[in-house]
Amino acid sequence: MRLQGKVALITGAGSGLGRQCSLLFTSEGAKVAIVDIDADRAQQTLKLVEQSGGEAIAITADVAQKDQITAAVRETVEHFGKLDIAWANAGVVSRGGVPSVAGGEFVAFEDLTEADWQDVCGVNLSGVIYTAQAAVPYLKANGGGTILATSSAASLVAYHSIAMYSATKAGVNGLVRGLALDLGRFGIRVNAIAPTHGMSPNFLMPPGAPVVGQSYEEVAGPWNPTASPIPLKLSRPPSLEDNAKVALFLVSDDSAYISGATIGSADGGTLTRVGMWFAEDLNPEPVA
Repeated sequence: MRLQGKVALITGAGSGLGRQCSLLFTSEGAKVAIVDIDADRAQQTLKLVEQSGGEAIAITADVAQKDQITAAVRETVEHFGKLDIAWANAGVVSRGGVPSVAGGEFVAFEDLTEADWQDVCGVNLSGVIYTAQAAVPYLKANGGGTILATSSAASLVAYHSIAMYSATKAGVNGLVRGLALDLGRFGIRVNAIAPTHGMSPNFLMPPGAPVVGQSYEEVAGPWNPTASPIPLKLSRPPSLEDNAKVALFLVSDDSAYISGATIGSADGGTLTRVGMWFAEDLNPEPVA
């Protein structure tokens, strides 16, 4: 098992990728602190982990509040005795062009408020900084460890009407590079994943919505790879587990010499594409 004897803290672990990785990491031998702003969701994840034979605790914390995530890291160490992995996974999308978040109405960039910016920046960028700051002293005391952040494909290419979100995720990529340089001397690795596909619809749902447990592509209906815009044509849709396995690789000793990297997980070649369409894009070969 790749995480045998390790202790990991995962923020945003009440749903989506965080929940998936709580289950995956414990199945690989880790003890996990499930951190989420939604106490009920955190408890649901804990129950699933325990039912699968894993060991975990659930902690309620808002990562945008430095004192809360600092206390969550401290509670993790007090309970398990150490910290090996800190994964700043919690994230929110900025208000704007996403109907389910914007109340069904488009919001122009110039009409977004200071509160809109503070909300998305507080979770997506400050939350990563606060999680890392809280974890570093324990990782140093432990002789090293791993910090992982969840970035986004939106940090690498433009998505419509969520410029504030993209800005925070691009900031995460810069933070990862800077911390990797500063913390490497202590045996601490710092990386990020930037999911493109295979993520949870809960990300765009209101707080407290039922946890879907599948990716956008999985819940969209029968999978037709020839109709999918993803260049890589496989017989199944991308899943949460496809991103989770990249995260597992980056926090395990399998990636012992990777630091300062942002990896486009579950990309399927999408990020390689230029803006124009070619005939082969419009007429893909059938998938056997």
